[in-house]
Amino acid sequence: MTSSDTLAHNYHPLPVTLTSGEGAWVRDVEGRTYLDLLAGYSALNFGHRHPDLTAAAHRQLDRLTLSSRAFDHDLLHPFAEALSALSRPVIAGIDAPMVLPMNTGAEAVETAIKTARKWGHQRGIPEDEGTIVVAEGNFHGRTTTIVSFSTDPEARQGFGPFTPGFRVVPFGDAQALRAAVDERTVAVLLEPIQGEQGVVVPPADYWPTVRQICNDTDTLLIADEIQSGLGRTGTTFALELWGVRADLMTLGKALGGGVLPVSAVVGCPDVLGVLTPGSHGSTFGGNPLACAVGLAVIELLSTGQVQHRARELGTHLHERLRTLVQGGLLTGTRGVGLWAGLDVDPAWGTGRQLCERLLELGVLAKDTHGSTIRLAPPLTIAAEDLDLALDRLTHALR
Repeated sequence: MTSSDTLAHNYHPLPVTLTSGEGAWVRDVEGRTYLDLLAGYSALNFGHRHPDLTAAAHRQLDRLTLSSRAFDHDLLHPFAEALSALSRPVIAGIDAPMVLPMNTGAEAVETAIKTARKWGHQRGIPEDEGTIVVAEGNFHGRTTTIVSFSTDPEARQGFGPFTPGFRVVPFGDAQALRAAVDERTVAVLLEPIQGEQGVVVPPADYWPTVRQICNDTDTLLIADEIQSGLGRTGTTFALELWGVRADLMTLGKALGGGVLPVSAVVGCPDVLGVLTPGSHGSTFGGNPLACAVGLAVIELLSTGQVQHRARELGTHLHERLRTLVQGGLLTGTRGVGLWAGLDVDPAWGTGRQLCERLLELGVLAKDTHGSTIRLAPPLTIAAEDLDLALDRLTHALR
């Protein structure tokens, strides 16, 4: 049995084995260096081994790493208070959002789904009848419940029977969403921007209209900011692009700074308050090490400098990508901040083939849905390194 036989084949990685990283650069076992334009699907918004984040982890490793939620620890409430304050601009109608710490993004989404259902049941919707409206092309995780409402055959096929209670409508179509909401709807669950689908940005009036629909029908609005949140779009949260507030928001990925899994559900106390002792929990959720790193992440975002940098570099990124479309090297591009989806002409090849060519040129990127690749460099990438990566992309396409 070879080493490849001992590892489940649920991924098809590019042929590179990494050993170290710093900032936007990583090194492989042969000593070659690469610019990382995937950033752990936005988990590495602050780059590899950001000194503030690794220092926070080192300090906490010498103190306490786990207490479980059977006991409090000295960083749990400070973390909740800091994340609550950071999230205040995008949570509806309150000055002090409530925080429920978890571990992975999928775990946060599962928590939000459970919370919304219980909230709806307590408001008179019969149990087993509450529905949640979601969007085609969504990606919220890979648990059984979540893939039950996925429209990606690869993520869904073979994993039934599926969890009922979801209605799927086209992303960006507010009128279709309005038609799907009825007296049995407890929530609308959406990504502000669909990352896995290829960084799909909805029409400008979409999110304000969705918010109004939820207001009119007394329906919860749940925003999945796991990929889009924490600086990626040039704002702390993508919802700020449209001035919209959610009732619940899920966070993950960059909240752990690429050091360890950290996630959370943030929202209105009268919604999260439906969870009582014993009704939901997590052994590692809100552990001391996670809180130490999460606090350091929030501190990095508190000045607004990271977000400002993502806006400035993002403007430059999208200008350069548009020239590749105008020059016929790409069929389309879209995105916001330091986040972009690039469409390759299928006659040229696949997104995978482009990523393999970029790998040869020392750039790491990831394909999605056949002919599309995503770019999501660390928000701390140097301007000259971003240009170097785009020069190599241009060379690869030519």
